Amino acid sequence: MPAISRGDHCWFALHVKPRHERAVVRGLENKGFEHFLPLYQARRRWSDRYKTVALPLFPGYVFSRFEPQCRVPILTVPGVLRIVGAGRTPLPVEDSEIAALQSIVKSGLPAHPWPFLKAGQAVSIEGGPLCGLTGILLDFKGSQRLIVSVTLLQRSVAVEIESDWVMPMVLAAPRRIAQPLPSTSLSSSFRERSGLARAS
Repeated sequence: MPAISRGDHCWFALHVKPRHERAVVRGLENKGFEHFLPLYQARRRWSDRYKTVALPLFPGYVFSRFEPQCRVPILTVPGVLRIVGAGRTPLPVEDSEIAALQSIVKSGLPAHPWPFLKAGQAVSIEGGPLCGLTGILLDFKGSQRLIVSVTLLQRSVAVEIESDWVMPMVLAAPRRIAQPLPSTSLSSSFRERSGLARAS
């Protein structure tokens, strides 16, 4: 059964059994649920040679779009452990974060998992296949990488980019708000001026 696009529903992260990501995707697809399993290419030693294999960017997780009030069909998919959230309440993944991951996968640029990173130079991408994305810029081993995160999972993805695609995001400096002087200072200052005026 083809997956049905549920554009009016939020994306959620499903925590699945180790190495069951593809099986869960098949189960979601059989039930008609929209799903997203971002993969990356990695070299792995295979017997006496190296082989390129597709691995999940977020091992142990699959993304799906559905109505959270009707989640029983999701939880009964073989391999699904739980829907990520607070206690028993599912929490959605930001649409912008899913869109960024989809753009990275579609671009075909080298990408791989990265430790969660939330501080650094914020940039926007003004050129290339990732044009329009924002993230954190990182210099690593002589090349530049854009770090995109899924905050709910506290995990990030690094994708290699060209330096001329990058535009720093300048944040406006916070406005200084004048603070009134304490009333005691005002009173003493006023008395001093008044005393000087009378003495003259």
